[in-house]
Amino acid sequence: MNIRIPEQNYVLLAGRLTRDPELRTTTKGTPVCSFDIAVNRRYKDNNSGEWKDDTTYVPITVWGPMGERCREKLKKGSPVHVEGRLRGEEYTDKTGQKRKVMRVVANRVQFLAMADKPGEGDSSEAPASPEESGSKAEGLDEVPF
Repeated sequence: MNIRIPEQNYVLLAGRLTRDPELRTTTKGTPVCSFDIAVNRRYKDNNSGEWKDDTTYVPITVWGPMGERCREKLKKGSPVHVEGRLRGEEYTDKTGQKRKVMRVVANRVQFLAMADKPGEGDSSEAPASPEESGSKAEGLDEVPF
């Protein structure tokens, strides 16, 4: 019996874009798309008994033709499902301080249809490679955002 063990660095996220995607090209001509998504968590406060929302903002990087499709199809507010891996990056900000950021490098982005505007959403996938087959998003009524 073969049991497939997933990569140790594997992330699945569902959220909405907080801004329009930005597409750049490397010096070697490879397209790279960047955007941020807001991932929500709803929970009941133990002290007050009230429902509260916790939002986490996650930067996403998408390489190659899939990045180009993300730029074409997505905009601020678009719901997506992202599969990928975490990558830590270090940079120096404008004040000279060293900063660290965690971002997701996507190997698959699924475009989810907009629930509030039937017929206007794109429920196609942008697979990481041409070999992967795309599938339509199902169960969109159950997306928790």
